[in-house]
Amino acid sequence: MQSYTIGRAARLLGVSPDTARRWADAGRVATHRDDSGRRLIAGRDLAALCVEVGQGGGGGEDEEPYTSVRNAFPGIVTAVRLGDVAAQVEIQAGPHRLVSLLTREAVEELGLEVGMEATARVKSTNVHVDRY
Repeated sequence: MQSYTIGRAARLLGVSPDTARRWADAGRVATHRDDSGRRLIAGRDLAALCVEVGQGGGGGEDEEPYTSVRNAFPGIVTAVRLGDVAAQVEIQAGPHRLVSLLTREAVEELGLEVGMEATARVKSTNVHVDRY
């Protein structure tokens, strides 16, 4: 199972590393240490926290960033549902939950599983820009 450093987890959650550390210290997400002493979060635990934060469980950040939404959403896989031919993959990218329908073969070739990092790419003819 893949594990994530506090800094990488913070980027996937859309919060600062300090916020991610505070959440870990408060027991909101479990951590373990690697051989170098770095704190790591298991992929499945991070996926669960990403879903919680994405559903309004409190991102912890006071200020929204200035953004121009682009078509690449780096995040963490939170669900994989396999059918005989098709598959459904959910990715939580900060506050965004993206659902992709693709072939079972593609999911197997990519080795997608809950807790691993992935990027969802969205193709659209419309672009919406928000500035906070």
